Amino acid sequence: MGIAMARAENKETAGPAARMVAQVAKRMRVKRGLTQDQLGVEMGYTGAAVSAMERLTQPVSDDMLVRLERALGEGTGIFEEMRELVRLEKLPSQFRDYAPIEQKAVGLSLYATQVVHGLFQTEEYARALIGGGYPPLPEARVEELVEARMLRKALFDREPTCLIELTLHETTLRWMVGTREIMRDQYQLLTECARLKNVTLQVLPMDVGLSGENAGARGELNVIETPKHDRLVYLEVQDESVLITDPAKVSTYAQRCAKIRAQALDPRDSLGLIEQLAGEGR
Repeated sequence: MGIAMARAENKETAGPAARMVAQVAKRMRVKRGLTQDQLGVEMGYTGAAVSAMERLTQPVSDDMLVRLERALGEGTGIFEEMRELVRLEKLPSQFRDYAPIEQKAVGLSLYATQVVHGLFQTEEYARALIGGGYPPLPEARVEELVEARMLRKALFDREPTCLIELTLHETTLRWMVGTREIMRDQYQLLTECARLKNVTLQVLPMDVGLSGENAGARGELNVIETPKHDRLVYLEVQDESVLITDPAKVSTYAQRCAKIRAQALDPRDSLGLIEQLAGEGR
C-alpha cells in the first residue's frame, strides 16, 4: 500500500477519540499562537508529525498524548483523560469490552494454547504475529495494535497488585513466530516474568494426554477476578469473543483452569523448560 493511500485510509477510519484529540489539540495550539513547527519543537516531534495528527493522516500515539498534555494541557489533564479512550479505540473491536476489565482485575488465571498470551509478548513477537496474520493489515494499523498490546503491560506494575497465573501449552513455546532471534527474546521475557512475585507461570506439556487426562483440550481460557471479587470468563477465537458472567458457567471454567494448572509442570520445571528452549535458540 502506498504512503498516500495509507494516509487516506487512516483519515477515513479514525475513530471519535482520535478526532477529538485532533480538534482539541489544534484549537489549543491556535489559542496559544503556536505554529505546528513550534508545537513540534516543544513536544520533541516534527511539525509534520503534528500536522499529521491534526489532519488524522497518522494515528496519534500514546507518547504524543503524554507530550500534548505537557505542552498544551495547562494543568487540565484533558489529554491524559483522552489516553484511555484512544487506547480502547485502537484495540480490536472484539477486545474492547474486556480490556478495561483486564486492567482493573485483582486476579487473572490464564491459559494460552497457540501463541504466548498477549500480556506476556515482546514487542517484536507481537509485531511479527499481528503483521503476519490474515487478512494482511496496513503497516500503520499493525503498529497501532502492537502499541495497544504493549500498553496492557501496565497491569504488571499497577497498585494494588494483580496476581496472575499463566499456563502456556508447550506448543506456544515451540511454534516459531517471526525469527529465532524474536523467539529467543520472547523466551527471555517469559523467564523474567516467571520470577515476578505476582506471577505464577506454568507449562502444560504436549504429552499430558498420555496420563489419560487433558483438561486443556478445549482451548484457551481467561478467568478474571474483579475488584469486587466477582469472577468472569473471557473467551476468544477467530476474531470473535464472549464475556461470561453466569456464576454456574464461570465456576465450571474456573475449576477447569485449576485442573489445567494441576496437570501442568510445576513453576520450577516450567522455567527450566523455557530456559532450555532459550539455550537451544542461541
